[in-house]
Amino acid sequence: MDFGKLPSVEKVDFTLPPEPAPNAEVLAALVPPAQQRLYLGATGYNMKPWVGRWYPFGAKDKDFLRHYGTQFNTIEHNTTHYRIPDTAMVARWREEVPADFRYCPKIPQTISHARDLGLASGLIPLFCEVIAGLEEQMGCCFLQLPPHFSTHDLPMLERFLDVFDRRVPLAVEVRHPSFFQPTVAAEMFYQLLQERHVATVITDVAGRRDVCHMRLTNRQVLIRFVGNGLHSTDYARIRDWSGRLDQWFDAGLHAAYFFTHEPDNLLAPDLAAFCAEVFGERMPDVAMRGPKKVEGLF
Repeated sequence: MDFGKLPSVEKVDFTLPPEPAPNAEVLAALVPPAQQRLYLGATGYNMKPWVGRWYPFGAKDKDFLRHYGTQFNTIEHNTTHYRIPDTAMVARWREEVPADFRYCPKIPQTISHARDLGLASGLIPLFCEVIAGLEEQMGCCFLQLPPHFSTHDLPMLERFLDVFDRRVPLAVEVRHPSFFQPTVAAEMFYQLLQERHVATVITDVAGRRDVCHMRLTNRQVLIRFVGNGLHSTDYARIRDWSGRLDQWFDAGLHAAYFFTHEPDNLLAPDLAAFCAEVFGERMPDVAMRGPKKVEGLF
């Protein structure tokens, strides 16, 4: 992911922002779940460099998704950003992964980046109908709004949420600076998500510290963590996230989807494995599963 990347991170203050006051109200209103879950994943599975390291020796391309599903329990599924799948493809996705696996499909760009958020296209109900075929392996779809989409466009987002099938879990990612200002309009955005039971997407990236806003609006949250080639700060940041997630789960959060981004996706499993170790030590009662290197290699 190129958004917010910097050529050097030596001078970046990666301190997580203070806990937003409204989070306490959101978490206090939640009914305790039978089991809290932390899902760890990357942003793609078609990775030949993972063969012999994270996938078995000799693994074939056609089996990559199956091998990915044994290593991770969620995926930031970008395939759907470029086209709406057919029902047969969704069925194959469901069959290729274990029962505890959850997909987080990105809303197609023909919707998210259309001038009217796809409201006149008929694509929103079509996408919802098809993607609902993931059934119990549906994690949370997410709508990545374009950089020009500002708080002035909130009425359009509200109309989108009126049309979007409420049976499909949804999270929203915003990037325009207006959403991260202490304004009435920005607060209206978070209140809208809270009222509609829609989650936030939090992005932790070097060059845009404002998008690491830490606001919760629902029982779950999506976190996109952008690392810098396993720089020492990547590990320190994960330890900081361990403390914040522990705080949220202790206060009642049901689920978190944590996606590790690294340059070209090559080192994403390395960071995810570190996450599983650190998060597991801090939150032993929260169900999670992380990747393990191919046995006997390292």
